[in-house]
Amino acid sequence: MRIMGLDVGSKTIGVAVSDPLGWTAQGVTTIRRKNRAADVEALKQLVDRYGVEEVVVGLPRNMNGTCGPRAAEARAFAARLKAELGLPVHLYDERLSTVAADKILLEADLSRRRRRAVVDQVAASIILQGYLDRRGQNGV
Repeated sequence: MRIMGLDVGSKTIGVAVSDPLGWTAQGVTTIRRKNRAADVEALKQLVDRYGVEEVVVGLPRNMNGTCGPRAAEARAFAARLKAELGLPVHLYDERLSTVAADKILLEADLSRRRRRAVVDQVAASIILQGYLDRRGQNGV
C-alpha cells in the first residue's frame, strides 16, 4: 500500500511517495500552486499514477506545540483533500522538516538553485518517513 506525503506551502507542495510496502519515502515532485482546483487535480493525477491509498499532510506546529494560522490552513487543506480524493488523510507534525531538508541538501553540497528546486520534496520525504516510522512502531 503506497502512502503519499505532502509538505504544503503557500507557493508549492512537496510530494513524496512510499514504496509499495510502506517502509521508505522517496520525493517525487514539487507542485507549483495555482488554485485549489488545479492543486487537487495535480494531486489526483499523482494518486492515480502511484496507486496511493492514503495521504499524510505535514502539520506545521509552533515550536511549543501550539497550532497557528499555518496549521489551520494545513487542516483545511487536508479536509478538502479527504473529500476530493475519497482517501484517508492524516496530519503529521512537521516541525523542523524544512530545516532538516535544508541541512541534508547543504551537506550534499548542492547548489542554491538545485536546493530550492528539491527542498519541498525532501521535506515531504522527511514528513512521510517520520509517519511511516511511527506507524511501524505502533504496529499499524
